[in-house]
Amino acid sequence: MKLICKKSWDSIAASLLLACALCAFAQDSPSPPGTQTTPPQPPQKETRISPEETKELFRSLNLILSFASDDTKLQIRHEVKRRLISRDQVEKYILEKFHDDKDAKRMQREEIVLKKFGLLDRDFQLQPFLVSLLKEQIAGYYDNKTKTVNLLDWVSPEEQKPVIAHELTHALQDQHTDLDKWEPDEPDTIAKNVTEDNERVAIDERDSARDAVLEGQAMAVYLDYTLKPHGKSLLTSPDVMQNFKDSTDASQSSPVMDRAPLLLQESLLFPYRDGLGFEQRLLKDKGAQYAFAGVLDRPPSTSYEIMNPRAYERSAPVPLLRMPDVHPLLDADYHPYDIGVMGELDVRILTELFDGPDEAAKLTPQWKGGLYYAVQSRKALTPEQQAATSSVALIYLSAWRTEGAAREFATLYAQELSRKYSGVVRDPDAESSPTEQVYKGSEGPVLVVREGTQVFVSESFDLTLARKLQFVFFGAQQDGEMQAVEHGPVAADELTTHLTRLMSGCGLMKVSLLH
Repeated sequence: MKLICKKSWDSIAASLLLACALCAFAQDSPSPPGTQTTPPQPPQKETRISPEETKELFRSLNLILSFASDDTKLQIRHEVKRRLISRDQVEKYILEKFHDDKDAKRMQREEIVLKKFGLLDRDFQLQPFLVSLLKEQIAGYYDNKTKTVNLLDWVSPEEQKPVIAHELTHALQDQHTDLDKWEPDEPDTIAKNVTEDNERVAIDERDSARDAVLEGQAMAVYLDYTLKPHGKSLLTSPDVMQNFKDSTDASQSSPVMDRAPLLLQESLLFPYRDGLGFEQRLLKDKGAQYAFAGVLDRPPSTSYEIMNPRAYERSAPVPLLRMPDVHPLLDADYHPYDIGVMGELDVRILTELFDGPDEAAKLTPQWKGGLYYAVQSRKALTPEQQAATSSVALIYLSAWRTEGAAREFATLYAQELSRKYSGVVRDPDAESSPTEQVYKGSEGPVLVVREGTQVFVSESFDLTLARKLQFVFFGAQQDGEMQAVEHGPVAADELTTHLTRLMSGCGLMKVSLLH
């Protein structure tokens, strides 16, 4: 399977350098006559912490590690390595992530699907933007491959100590359960038959949930360390979650984050904000041993459990929709491209983007499962053709708790088609039932059908084929929903999983910290 967006990271780096050069040229160029100019300011030398401050910072690590161990009840098995890094080293670390990380490679393929869903604008360049965003946001990181906490040489020791509490929690998690093995590898290849399709759906949401566990636990320790001088903690401060949300929503010092699409903002914040809410609920209901070691030993499988922690406490199995065998219908004209779960987090982002946070808060709890399947036309032969959303056709099936919720989502989804395609018009003459909506757009027909509590969407397939696909998708669900494996080694990636995991895997993000 060829990946889309094959532009190499060398060329991306060159583009960034060119942009910087153009910016510098613009600043140095003479202004047009009659305009006021601001005298150039001498560049400010960046402050680095002194050798004495570095020693103080490193001395504090053992005390903070003991605090984190007491707070989490996770045992200290050995000393944690530490090092001080520069901005250049942080940038090198980020670029290496994008070169080598499996999530970055999978995300390249998924970028076109994110655009097809309308979660990103067609002309948005995801990877170069992410480089800028992560360079702005990283506050420190623990590298579980080298077992080292990496601290920033331009931030004062007092500012870094709460960050150290967060990162040392990751070190304790790693000592309790090897984090490299805790997140098992997933297949690199696209599924090519119905058996592989359903196997992929059944393992497709696990990693978002596990990232939320790791970051939620570390945020709990960060907050307890921050609140301790005031005699408070996450457990004794019932309003801390609202304060935390207000704080993370205020990103005045994060200009790149302010420009980020909602998808990136929510994917970046999900492990911290929702993971912390999950952890707070478990701490209140079950205590520290259950909330830390217990969850590491029996991790949740889905974003649904993170967003509904009492479902995790009850070990409630999560319903999965069944993928029918569509290969006889599609393989002659299309290559399999991507398959995955549209989980509760994805639906929350989608509905908020389409109709605002109030609609998202109302509709998201009504979600009861979803999957998508994307194929690419065999006629798309050149890299340029393969990088276009018009080369991809999409199927999306969602399930809802009530017919009213399904009807509302179908209406909302159809109303937002003009966000993705030009020239969208409804074609009532082509509709065959009151529950069917047919639209024409710049990338072909769109069919939206509600049947009971389920909504089927076909984009860019001709209507005859779309109706055949609708028939087999609805028919496959009549055999009963699949059930996610309850907290086993494989459970359920979402559409946004690899994006979320890539960002959280780079380290603690500044926007998640209290201001």
